[in-house]
Amino acid sequence: MQLLRPGPLPILSDLQLIAERLPVDGGRLLELGCGRALTTRRIAEELPVREVIATEVDRVQHEKNLRITDLPKVSFRLGGAEAIEQPDGSIDAVIMLKSLHHVPRHLLAPGLREIRRVLRPGGIAYFSEPLYVGDFNEIMRLFHDERVVREDAFEALRAAVEEGLFLLEDEVFFDSISRFQGFAEFEERILGATHTEFAIDETLYARIRDRFMEHVGPDGVAEFRNSNRADLLRKPSALT
Repeated sequence: MQLLRPGPLPILSDLQLIAERLPVDGGRLLELGCGRALTTRRIAEELPVREVIATEVDRVQHEKNLRITDLPKVSFRLGGAEAIEQPDGSIDAVIMLKSLHHVPRHLLAPGLREIRRVLRPGGIAYFSEPLYVGDFNEIMRLFHDERVVREDAFEALRAAVEEGLFLLEDEVFFDSISRFQGFAEFEERILGATHTEFAIDETLYARIRDRFMEHVGPDGVAEFRNSNRADLLRKPSALT
């Protein structure tokens, strides 16, 4: 397993990889750390899943998600990876999208054991994590440097494979495109996230805004090419 991979990467999306690589046809999926449920919605509406259980540890965001009423295949739950309220072997695939590194270090190993527990034998866990490179990362690290927590998350995955909890099905490196309709959207989506409290004074705020505005085009849109790593881990069919 590799933390980084140099060189040009193909442009893909998590939704593409989930559709191609996970058992979505009639599958029962568990998404841990669903955030604003944007990808949750696309999975439920565009893929032939039977059910999506979408969990979130941020109570503020969870309360907002509970007000979503037009996704009959989705049920929203409050909770984290370290204590999943699902029976053993009841889930076909587990998804974590840019959320594993938000799990506290001491809960990473318990969380991965819980994921293994709820997966059916042969089920797949999909972990998509951002790489510590690129223009967007340079803006983020001004106020929220994630180098250490991303490395911790990767090491937890590698340890789980080395211990035999999972089999490494594949590791996919890819670029994705993110767009913001100006700094106001960045402020709402990123600086205004309720899952993390940022210490930003007026001086730092100005630096963040100036750095962001360097990437805004004539149409007012800022576009970033972000590099990611997706680890697909399979629960062994023979239980140990």
